[in-house]
Amino acid sequence: MAAIMAAAMTAANAMPLDAQPPQPTSNYIGPLTGVTSGVEDRRFDPVVYARDRYAAAPRRLRFGARTRAEADAWQKTLRAKITELAGGFPQERPALRPVTLDTRTFPKYTREKIVFDSRPGVSVLAYLLLPADARTPAPTVICIPGHGRGVDDVVGIDEQGRERTDKAGYQHDFAIQVAEAGLAALAIEPLGFGCRRDPLNARQGLGRKACEPAAGAALLVGETMIAWRVWDVMRAIDYIATRRELDADRVGCTGISGGGTATLFSAALEPRIKAAMVSGYLNTFRDSIGSLAHCIDNYVPGILNWAEMYDVAGLIAPRPLFIESGEKDDIFPIAASIESFKQVREIYGVFEASDRVEQEVFPGEHSFWGKRGIPFLARHLTA
Repeated sequence: MAAIMAAAMTAANAMPLDAQPPQPTSNYIGPLTGVTSGVEDRRFDPVVYARDRYAAAPRRLRFGARTRAEADAWQKTLRAKITELAGGFPQERPALRPVTLDTRTFPKYTREKIVFDSRPGVSVLAYLLLPADARTPAPTVICIPGHGRGVDDVVGIDEQGRERTDKAGYQHDFAIQVAEAGLAALAIEPLGFGCRRDPLNARQGLGRKACEPAAGAALLVGETMIAWRVWDVMRAIDYIATRRELDADRVGCTGISGGGTATLFSAALEPRIKAAMVSGYLNTFRDSIGSLAHCIDNYVPGILNWAEMYDVAGLIAPRPLFIESGEKDDIFPIAASIESFKQVREIYGVFEASDRVEQEVFPGEHSFWGKRGIPFLARHLTA
């Protein structure tokens, strides 16, 4: 390494003066700094170009139904297209091979640490939180954390592996909040977080995500991280069906940020999910992942040729859907979240289910809120 650095320094010092790279200054932002003529009709901003492409995208399956029959047909067609674009799902469901690794009892719930297989060579870590006073079989909410250190961060386990009671962090231990509301919570570790990371990323600390290279590898084989994570949710429902304490006919799903992405697509593509709560995600592709820096795990190639995010959310109708959005969310801008929700509500209107879709705009940043969303899930899953 020292020899390589020395060679690089020698080469740089040998460059003629007029070939030296420009030296940065406090106001230097690129090679066009100070240019005042000759580029008036030129554009260099790639986001502006991306927005031009967005405006020209056909979105061939955007919602346009006027009757329930037309809406049902639209859902069937778009659901098949989104499944195709995301890379599809396995045709077979291999044995789950579930194992309970640990059980702990808390004043309001018990918590089991579980492992099951979602496909050959792919294992899922999960925690099952069952309320102490739950009437079984209990309605169960699949809880999906967002970017961070993984599932421990939503079930009350701190960075040192100790129990905590303060619901810290942007995810606020929302699986515990679900259990405290009287619902069973099955919190799953998403691919790319926690124990489901490659060793190179894992060595860089608990908060280091490993969406790359896995999400990029999915794209290389014509699939997506979204589909991989949705499949894990589908297999989680299969696992719920094996537990006599849980009701597989009353399954909800919730998640924040990247967990909101997984929740939205899971509920859109998996009819067994009876109610969903999406936190810190619903927006437009245009204003979020199409305009701001986001993880590669958010992207479905070609989706704008067919639909916007609110169309995907419309695949959940008429099942109950709750959206929460922070006023100060800087990666899912609030104006676009409100715009997107209006489109979703119109879709629910055609299904005559406007009373089953709600949005709460709360005075906060990109974080889990839950003040109205969790009671919404409880109300619809226990009715």
